[in-house]
Amino acid sequence: RYNHHGHVNYESLLKRAVNGRILTRALTYVIRTEEINKEAFFEALGNIGFEVKAKDLQVFSGGAKKGDWDVGLAIDAVQVAHKVDTIVIASGDGDYIPLVEHLQQALGCRVECISFGSSTSAKLIESVDEFIDMDKSSTFILKRKEREDNGQERTIQQPLSRHAPQPTTHSSPTTTQPSQTLKTRTRTPHYGYRTQR
Repeated sequence: RYNHHGHVNYESLLKRAVNGRILTRALTYVIRTEEINKEAFFEALGNIGFEVKAKDLQVFSGGAKKGDWDVGLAIDAVQVAHKVDTIVIASGDGDYIPLVEHLQQALGCRVECISFGSSTSAKLIESVDEFIDMDKSSTFILKRKEREDNGQERTIQQPLSRHAPQPTTHSSPTTTQPSQTLKTRTRTPHYGYRTQR
């Protein structure tokens, strides 16, 4: 949002991920916080075609906060890998490199990544079979005027966390920004989500 002066267009992101293939499943991971009510946003993601997985932000006695889905996303990816051809991860987080390598080498999956190249780990880009750079297309961003002209899109598009510029980063404790994994049925490569065989 801060680099592009708009919000991520999740519908366009999903369409590019599927890229003409048959979508079987799209997962997105979100964190609920007491400060921000995002239920309408979560519902809008569901209406687009995402299966929304949500959990509450953990607040510890000393005031520390924790909220991420890194392990959950990795477990889901490994569990479905034997059923799909391709797994697409919508994140630029380099912490996913071991997961990418395991999916490719041990489980035989093609792995693709979609995120903003300006905030994506260079090593992650090298690791995946295909990288879709969201910086290179304006279709992934809803500008202010578009949001004002279309109420439905305004509901769907919500601000990104300052600490999570790419649509799938969820390591920031206060972010409600979803991470996505999709599954599609195809023999051709699939975007950021999974492709079922």
